[in-house]
Amino acid sequence: MKISVVVPVFNEEGNLPALLERLTAVMNATGRPYELVFVDDGSRDRSLEILRAAAAASPSRIQVLQLARNFGQHQAILAAFSRVTGDAVVTLDADLQNPPEEIPRLLAKLDEGYDVVGGIRRSRQDSAARRAASWLVNRLTSKITGIRMTDLGCMLRAYSRDVVEEINGCDEASTFIPALAQSFARRPTEIEVAHAPRVHGTSAYSLYRLIRLNFDLMTGFSLVPLQAFGLLGTIVAFGGIAFGVFLFIRRLIVGAEVEGVFTLFAILFTLLGIAMAGLGLVGEYVGRIYQQVRGRPRYRIARVFGIGAQPETRDQKPETLVRI
Repeated sequence: MKISVVVPVFNEEGNLPALLERLTAVMNATGRPYELVFVDDGSRDRSLEILRAAAAASPSRIQVLQLARNFGQHQAILAAFSRVTGDAVVTLDADLQNPPEEIPRLLAKLDEGYDVVGGIRRSRQDSAARRAASWLVNRLTSKITGIRMTDLGCMLRAYSRDVVEEINGCDEASTFIPALAQSFARRPTEIEVAHAPRVHGTSAYSLYRLIRLNFDLMTGFSLVPLQAFGLLGTIVAFGGIAFGVFLFIRRLIVGAEVEGVFTLFAILFTLLGIAMAGLGLVGEYVGRIYQQVRGRPRYRIARVFGIGAQPETRDQKPETLVRI
């Protein structure tokens, strides 16, 4: 069984030398044929230079895809999925927080007949605030989407070729690969994997990007948020009608009064807040539809180095992969 290891890279020059050494040693020790597919996602440091040197030193084992700009981690992985040739595909972050030495354990699970093997970060080496936020998001998203995954943020995962082909056949403008693979899996499983502190560089996921990713995940795999707001709107509407009837009856019995006007303002602001939140949620879904109908490419491969590289010519144009 040939193994393809996919590594998206964005500004990881400090981690790449150690990653290349450790990953190559691990894959050589498996005794299986393999390829390493690195995707430079618009890095602004020396990451691409380091990867090109590695591809030149091992052109039969390493392929480097240079994207035209920064498209995002999941789009970078999709670009690699379109070119992998392995019977099994492993995804791995370049920051070395998930050790490459865990890959054989994932492959062993694939050998047992599982088609998707997810990682669960054991003893996470992140801040307490980040762990708490991750725990909350994992539980909330699993409830909303119905996708049973313990650790949505762990990218150390293994997929069978069939699942990768299913993913390649999708035409979504934006997607969350682990959840998409889980929805296609016939026999998924999860195992605990080690987690190490980041030594070099900083995470590309700011708080805002994490929130955006969570919105993409919820709106891309579930209609529950819309249904929940629809139900909430119905309840609030009936409550407003009941409150209006109460105020009308009170006016007939007690007469006109100015007391409670600020309470009415508070209720009004609450209802407006709920309406605006619901409108924003609808906007998320409409925005996804807008992105889809525009038909813009999810990624664009500018250059390929190593495996599959074409001889350069003066009139060579970047390779463009466009959604159909």
